[in-house]
Amino acid sequence: MADNNRELGSFLRKARSHRDPERAGLPPDSRARRVPGLRREEVARLAGVSTDYYARLEQGRPITPSPGVVDALCRALDLDEAGRAYVHTLVGVTDAPSRRHSRSVPRLRPGLHQLVDALDGEPVLVLGRRSDVLAATWMAKALFTDFDQLPARHRNYARWMFLDEEPRSLFVDWEEQARAAVENLRLEAGRAPDDRATNELIAELREKSTAFHYWWEQHRVHQRTHGSKRLHHPLVGELTVEYETLTLPEDPDNTLFFYTAEPGSSSRQALDLLAMWTLTDTAREPG
Repeated sequence: MADNNRELGSFLRKARSHRDPERAGLPPDSRARRVPGLRREEVARLAGVSTDYYARLEQGRPITPSPGVVDALCRALDLDEAGRAYVHTLVGVTDAPSRRHSRSVPRLRPGLHQLVDALDGEPVLVLGRRSDVLAATWMAKALFTDFDQLPARHRNYARWMFLDEEPRSLFVDWEEQARAAVENLRLEAGRAPDDRATNELIAELREKSTAFHYWWEQHRVHQRTHGSKRLHHPLVGELTVEYETLTLPEDPDNTLFFYTAEPGSSSRQALDLLAMWTLTDTAREPG
């Protein structure tokens, strides 16, 4: 719990620094602000707690705030849904099913494998805990990379994003995609703070990637359920793919990512061309 208290303190400090006083509804202040964001006493006032109590929370003291205080802090800091869930998880105030005791060895149900196989003509990725790549269609491998060719422990989306050179040239918006991977991984770490594999991955990325270390220290959390990726593909050139995610109730650790392009667009034409080349190359492989 001590680690959670320290993480909560760090997260509150970062969230406070990003909160705009004017948008928070505070009156103009004649005192010059030495640092951006809200002061501790302002967050305390907005949340209806004492400044001393809030200061101890930021210091990582062993305090467990009540559900009402947690909600008040989230409102005061204007946290989004992911941020609220993260704070609730850190203090142990959540009605969501725990993910700490889910399977340590990731695997897909046969039905999910069949679903992925049925969608082989489109780019589909299945990511498990800590963004481990559990399955990918041929089109996803052609669009991104063939994770099956990597050693088992390296089949991880975040690890590939930061420790491989390929994504930096593949993604036109690499910084945006990389930051998203960090923010999602921090959310995952908050859900399972004692997960050894997650902590080892984070330690490795912090050691080997200055970009990951920098964004990790920002203490931002966000779970993207849809969005877009801009790519410069070595075979078909520039294209933009939209993605939607699907999490199944019986497999909350696994997320399906579906990538599409607008019908009739140049991006759709690029995907169709990539599919044609992929099918041609597959047909040439020895049986």
